Amino acid sequence: MTVDLEALPVYNNETEGQFEIAVGDEVARLEYTRANSTITYTHTVVPATLEGEGIGGKLARHALEFARENNLKVVVRCPFVNSYLQRHPEYQSLLV
Repeated sequence: MTVDLEALPVYNNETEGQFEIAVGDEVARLEYTRANSTITYTHTVVPATLEGEGIGGKLARHALEFARENNLKVVVRCPFVNSYLQRHPEYQSLLV
């Protein structure tokens, strides 16, 4: 499946504690918990049919920009977000 990554909106589902991107009936998500001035990224799930399209990266970038815009310090428990951070050092200053 090929998707137009730029056209896909990221939704912050605060009730479920996750950022979401929906493509048809599939939903990719990056789960988080918030406490005071800290946000912890815990798990990223991209359905198999959407893998390789950059959706996980878009979720990670959006989540880190959300932290920056809201003056939140970041704790990373998710291996995918940790890997993203290694490739994007511009977000290192957000880490606790």
